[in-house]
Amino acid sequence: MLKRRLLLATAFVFALAPFASADVVHPGWSKNATIYEVNVRQYSPDSALSAVTKDLPRLKTLGIDIVWLMPIYPIGKEHRKGPLGSYYSVADYKAVNPEFGTMDDLRKLVARAHGLGMKVILDWVPNHTAWDNPWVKQHPEWYLKDESGKIGPVTFGSGADKQVWEDVVGLDYKNPALRAAMIDAMAFWIKTADVDGFREDVATNVPVDFWNEARAQLDKIKPVFMLAESDKPELQQDAFDMTYGWDFYHTLVASAKTGDADLLRAFFAHTPRTYPPGSYRMEFTSDHDENSWAGSDPELYGKAFKPYAVIAATVPGMPLVYSGQESVLDKRLKFFEKDPIVWKDYPLTDFYRSLLTLKHDSPALANDNAAMEVLDPHNAHVFAFTRTGAHQRVMVIANLSGKPQAVKVTGQPMTLKPYDYKIIQK
Repeated sequence: MLKRRLLLATAFVFALAPFASADVVHPGWSKNATIYEVNVRQYSPDSALSAVTKDLPRLKTLGIDIVWLMPIYPIGKEHRKGPLGSYYSVADYKAVNPEFGTMDDLRKLVARAHGLGMKVILDWVPNHTAWDNPWVKQHPEWYLKDESGKIGPVTFGSGADKQVWEDVVGLDYKNPALRAAMIDAMAFWIKTADVDGFREDVATNVPVDFWNEARAQLDKIKPVFMLAESDKPELQQDAFDMTYGWDFYHTLVASAKTGDADLLRAFFAHTPRTYPPGSYRMEFTSDHDENSWAGSDPELYGKAFKPYAVIAATVPGMPLVYSGQESVLDKRLKFFEKDPIVWKDYPLTDFYRSLLTLKHDSPALANDNAAMEVLDPHNAHVFAFTRTGAHQRVMVIANLSGKPQAVKVTGQPMTLKPYDYKIIQK
């Protein structure tokens, strides 16, 4: 352990305070796991699942454990957005989009991943379907209706914040038959392709009691890993292993505008939400939504991308790498049309490999370990903290600015080069 003399600066301890004992039992393989989001459409020129399969050994050496495939299902044609449509407009819950390949291609991908010691989760869309999903005509009672009693497009918010998703229609979870059909459809992929779980789209809008029942039923087939596109703590009580760290992501982006480390310190000093003990949070610098709609990594972080990526990978939670980040993804990938990733020569491979290897090898960085001590480096542009666990301590010190910065958090003063970082293990 670090000697007390190394912690000369004032510090405070951050931990996720429990509000109840969580009943979710995480799969054992997830404790120090990392996750990689695959944008199948843009991953290769031919958008093929087989191309992802061929690339799995590279992702394994990068340090990836969980491969999250964006939706692979046929996309609705009615009210389609753009030439190819949204991945999240599902026309058939039990089929593979021909744009990507066949069911056999998916089975081969999962089998190859398992052979490498990796897991595969599917992006699931439970909140809405395409207009031309067979359920619309076969079971109109499963859908939400507008004031006139007609099925209409999904809407969110109101007034200036109102969003209308014209290409999809919302499902009504007050209907027990819908609930049973949705669980049956998820179970289909576990039984048919041996997938290891799901990332659940718009999980916040689906009732918590449905998720609790779904998790219980799916776990009877095999222990699954469940990621919610949500930050609701109650979803991690009985249903989900992991939720999104949106709050910290937005803090990272805000901090990157000026290199202000005080924003990060303030975040951990006043974190408003509490989660069940042992909950996982997914921490990230980008994903498909943020890249396409908010900005590319150079737009959001500029030359400071590395120190922010280091922080995201070492604070409490599971680190996510989005498709192409290891190749300096410097464009916003188009959402409704073909826009392949330019892979270059994977210039950030060693950077990510070192971070994800540290994740695997460090008990202090376990996904269920919320303990964190934020340090005061006496510098507004330097963020420093320690993680402790199993008689190990990891200290992270990151210069978020484009100028050299003096740091006072160890026994000897140091100066960090522009955008430099140090990781010290004891």
